[in-house]
Amino acid sequence: MQTDRLDMKTQLPQVTGHSEVPRNPGMPLDMDWVRAVQANTSAIERRAATLPGRRSVKKAYQAAWLLKAITCIDLTTLSGDDTAERVRRLCAKARQPVAPALLETLGMDGLTVGAVCVYHDMVETAVEALKGSGIPVAAVSTGFPAGLSPFHLRIAEIGESVKAGAAEIDIVISRRHVLSGDWQALYDEMRAFREACGDAHVKAILATGELGTLRNVVRASLVCMMAGADFIKTSTGKESVNATLPVSLVMIRAIRDYHARTGIRVGYKPAGGISKAKDSLVYLSLIKEELGDRWLSPDLFRFGASSLLGDIERQLEHYVTGAYSAGYRHAMG
Repeated sequence: MQTDRLDMKTQLPQVTGHSEVPRNPGMPLDMDWVRAVQANTSAIERRAATLPGRRSVKKAYQAAWLLKAITCIDLTTLSGDDTAERVRRLCAKARQPVAPALLETLGMDGLTVGAVCVYHDMVETAVEALKGSGIPVAAVSTGFPAGLSPFHLRIAEIGESVKAGAAEIDIVISRRHVLSGDWQALYDEMRAFREACGDAHVKAILATGELGTLRNVVRASLVCMMAGADFIKTSTGKESVNATLPVSLVMIRAIRDYHARTGIRVGYKPAGGISKAKDSLVYLSLIKEELGDRWLSPDLFRFGASSLLGDIERQLEHYVTGAYSAGYRHAMG
């Protein structure tokens, strides 16, 4: 064990779940605000390029930040060959994301991921497997990933997932509304999804890799928040381009502006392509710099990921033992 060990518990977020953040009630669509928003792509890309080198945490501090990252993971399986047994194994991993012996060495207990994310058909299985853990189940919905099924079926799908026990609904917007600049249609669609979710929190997936420009990304972010999104999320994970730092920067600054104007905190979820522990540290540092410590909790920040957890485990074991373990020792179930 390294001699520079910290008390890991003091480094972890104390807020769990999403109970302490008021729901985003939304606001009337403000087209003057939407039209006024611009995005200087070259400046955004320059700023994003500096992020990996701006903050470097090592040894015990790095281990503490990686433990924090685990609490913000939406542990996800969205495959056509998902089975009930695979989901139950994933839920067991969500309950115990790091080997007990490793956590004991680090002075930690009670560590869980932020949520488990599945297709609707697996919601009941996940809810049953997570009973008593306090870990919410998130369901992807509204014709995920394309969002092109009939509108009434997308609304019905939300209702069925909520009825099955999903506490969070990850909806996908209609990209055509953004690409055609029909912000009223996007607002109305998002508002309908928000109402259909009832008490379940709603994450709006923008599919940013298909929106064309960073200006479209920031405008879509604002419109979805105006319509009541509790989280805005980069991607389905199925696009050719998923979460990137430039996209994250503009979405996070839209969240900051929305909070400054309304006093409402909206969460952020990058998804797709975040598979390395070092990537999670960059995103956490970005959140800390742009939004502040309050967003460094699972009620306001999530990673949409599946393989990320395994790499974080390997890094934690390296911190404790000084050696990297084989990847197969950190399977998802």
